Amino acid sequence: MPPEPLTDRQQEVLEFIQSHHRKHGVSPSLREIQAHFGLASPFGVKRHVDALTAKGALHRLDGKARGLLPAGQAQRAALIDIPLYGTIPAGLPVDAEQQPDGYVAVDTRALGVRPNAKLFALRVRGDSMIEANIVPDDVVFLTPREPRPRDIVAALIDGESTLKRFLVQRGRAFLRAENPRYPDLMPAAELIIQGVMVGLLRTVKS
Repeated sequence: MPPEPLTDRQQEVLEFIQSHHRKHGVSPSLREIQAHFGLASPFGVKRHVDALTAKGALHRLDGKARGLLPAGQAQRAALIDIPLYGTIPAGLPVDAEQQPDGYVAVDTRALGVRPNAKLFALRVRGDSMIEANIVPDDVVFLTPREPRPRDIVAALIDGESTLKRFLVQRGRAFLRAENPRYPDLMPAAELIIQGVMVGLLRTVKS
């Protein structure tokens, strides 16, 4: 049996939910839907949402305040395409321009971040972070924010890029490897944190 057709208002509500989800990474609340359409009561919104759910145009995520998902997005609800910008040395820093290589689809729930969080990815080369279980060819996911001591960061130190642990000692920030063969990196002029690591993807080679 073909799905029951939507009314004009149900179609408008569905399109608003789809648009909000694309823009913000989450669905609107019932009150936001109510405000958008200028409805006097949230009960009218609930009736439309219940009808859309019954007709299969929406899915609900249990226990989620913003758990309305347009049909077809349920399986990719938390998947986002994260840009992959080339490689970053996990060794001695080098002066290398980063070039985007493509995108990596990741479930944001696995990273513990919001679906609309700003993220980027870099592929690791070098062995200076092996004691933090980061090895060559790993893809690390980072978000641009202020680092806290002991965060693993992608950084520009005096114009050269590297992946290291961020530390502060006596008020001075510096970078440390997770491999005793590498020295601490003390900035001579500047230390710019490009992103803080929030996750890692490893491809197991056969």
